[in-house]
Amino acid sequence: MKRDKLIWAGVALLLAAACSGCNKLKARDQINKGVLAFKNAQFAQAVEHFQKAASFDPTMLNARLFLATALAQQYVVGGTDAANIQMGNRAIQAYQDVVKMAQNNTTAMTTAIGSIGNLYYNMRNFDQAKVYQERLMKIEPNDPDPYYWIGVLDWTPCYARDAALRAQLNLTRPKNPAQPDVLPPLPKKAREELTAQNGSLVDEGIQNLNKAIELRPNYANVYTYLNLLYRQKAELEADPDARTADLQRANDFFNKGLALMKAAAATKAKASHAS
Repeated sequence: MKRDKLIWAGVALLLAAACSGCNKLKARDQINKGVLAFKNAQFAQAVEHFQKAASFDPTMLNARLFLATALAQQYVVGGTDAANIQMGNRAIQAYQDVVKMAQNNTTAMTTAIGSIGNLYYNMRNFDQAKVYQERLMKIEPNDPDPYYWIGVLDWTPCYARDAALRAQLNLTRPKNPAQPDVLPPLPKKAREELTAQNGSLVDEGIQNLNKAIELRPNYANVYTYLNLLYRQKAELEADPDARTADLQRANDFFNKGLALMKAAAATKAKASHAS
């Protein structure tokens, strides 16, 4: 009797292993079908295949990552209807599932965290976008991209507040028509109010962008945002000379970024012509 029980226990284990192997094969088949649908821009079908793959093999990390990516592809940047926002939130949740599973897979984890940050940025949830960029910094402190994104995320609300305040005060016209990029200084009270709101963000953004440049000296987009943040810094200066110096630095960064972009475009064109 005891021997029979052992035999049946062994049979049960073999059947379980066979079933598990069968499910893994089914999962791979669904992954392949999902990838094909994704390549054909059939994202809804791809989602269905990746969901089935995950149900067949809950341990398959790629199924979760592909699912999140297919969901993210269906989110329309700037769309404010409820269905679109729900799609963005579904993609975020799917990427968060990847983060939970990818504790020993740095590539998958950073891909998911970065994607969450980008989704939050596109959904204009800048506070949460910054949280995820800061998480990336801790994982890969020598990657310049999160530092760049912190600069972008700091500039975005600063510029919005500045533009709204200038519109309210009717100070949107250039001080000197010969210098159309130089606006008249803000009145003292308005400048102090804006400093209280934007001052720390401007300083943080510049600090992070400088770190990005330290890590990647020819990062053209960083110079673009250094230009923009120094213009915001100029808005907060009480000293006219300091304001002028900030605007000059902004112009220098703009020119540096433009030169790098032109050089990159020329290199790309040359390589394309050679091939």
